[in-house]
Amino acid sequence: MPSASNHAGLSRVFRPGRRREICGAGCWVILLLFAGPAFSDSAEGLIASPEPDWPQWRGPRRDGISDEKGLLSNWPEGGPKLLWKVEGLGRGWSSPVIVGGRLYITGDVGEDLMVRAFDRKGTPLWRTKNGRAWKGSYPGARACCVFSEGRLYHMNAHGRVAALDAGSGEEIWSVDVLERFGGKNITWALSECLLVDGARVIVTGGGSRALMAALDKSDGRTLWMTQTLGDDSASHCSPILFRYAGRRLISNCSSAHGFGVDADTGELLWTVPLRNPHGVNVSTPVYGSGCVYYVTPYAEHGRCYRLRADGEGIRAKHIWTSPLDTVTGGAVLVDGILYSAGYRRSKWWFGVDWRTGQTKCELKDFTTGASVYADGRLYCLDEQGKVGLLKPGEDGLEVMGRFRLVADRVRDAWAHPVVLDGRLYLRYHETLWCYDIKQP
Repeated sequence: MPSASNHAGLSRVFRPGRRREICGAGCWVILLLFAGPAFSDSAEGLIASPEPDWPQWRGPRRDGISDEKGLLSNWPEGGPKLLWKVEGLGRGWSSPVIVGGRLYITGDVGEDLMVRAFDRKGTPLWRTKNGRAWKGSYPGARACCVFSEGRLYHMNAHGRVAALDAGSGEEIWSVDVLERFGGKNITWALSECLLVDGARVIVTGGGSRALMAALDKSDGRTLWMTQTLGDDSASHCSPILFRYAGRRLISNCSSAHGFGVDADTGELLWTVPLRNPHGVNVSTPVYGSGCVYYVTPYAEHGRCYRLRADGEGIRAKHIWTSPLDTVTGGAVLVDGILYSAGYRRSKWWFGVDWRTGQTKCELKDFTTGASVYADGRLYCLDEQGKVGLLKPGEDGLEVMGRFRLVADRVRDAWAHPVVLDGRLYLRYHETLWCYDIKQP
């Protein structure tokens, strides 16, 4: 494994643009000269979607954390009560997004990528196409939808971004981002869960004309583009939006870098190395307390960078490396501990100290997988189809319940769980299950 010093000074620094500082009345006022959403507050940290419920990938803040309370503290043998299940979704790994009385999910059916809407009882409402299904390696739908102001936005495996009316499924506009930004599809297909930021839809095209771009969510036209990184391409990661040092920032990963851009201008602010032999990165970055965490298997592993704002822009300085080599499961940061599962070297669950990178606990009851956090518990789905309710504590992770979601022996249960309104939603390819996890 590379030592901590190997990359500590290699993060690239870019100068901020379109910013002026005006001194008056004994204070500095910073004017950001851009056309975009106004600041709702000055608090640093992840910026939540203004939409209710679970409107996007990994929840309101894209961090895998639910604000639910009053949930079961442990499960009976066999797991919580099943309320309903829906079959025939098509092949895929996307999780549902849920707003108001509706749930939206995707799946590949035959030759088409299908977007479907259901009510909260699992009753089908409509379905529509967003281009072709993915027939290559690991066939199936990848990305989740994102909901914003009565519309859904979704990118299929071939880079077709579509805006749909959430009430009817009618297509409003579509854009081929690979064609527009000079990109090429990747080995296991594009998988980005789009980010909506105010009037913009953010997409990581990874092409010769733009690393990342903002589309007008009303008509799909390009609003800004981020400079490219040589022969770097898109990967499977999805971006996060947060505020740091008075600026609104977006962070994501390309095929060889973790990077950050100004959310209002698209200016590239930092890059850090994140390359593995396969040229793919999968896990969504994690932000907390002025630090950003990126992880890739086979090479860099879990690496945390402290952000620093100065006169030259924003720097990302490497502060620790963890042996974690997470792939599809991502990570959840709760109370100063990063919870995640390894993949190749240590295919079980870990709790890692956010300040130091030191491993605080390990749990081998479940293999690698994905989790969300709610009401003091982690809800985990491992890739073999086992579901666990884990309680973080001083002595590590305690198993408070478990059951098997999929009867057959599988190794690709990769859809992330969703927790909302006292319900746990789990997906494995053709089937979506809804469980009652509310405390009586």
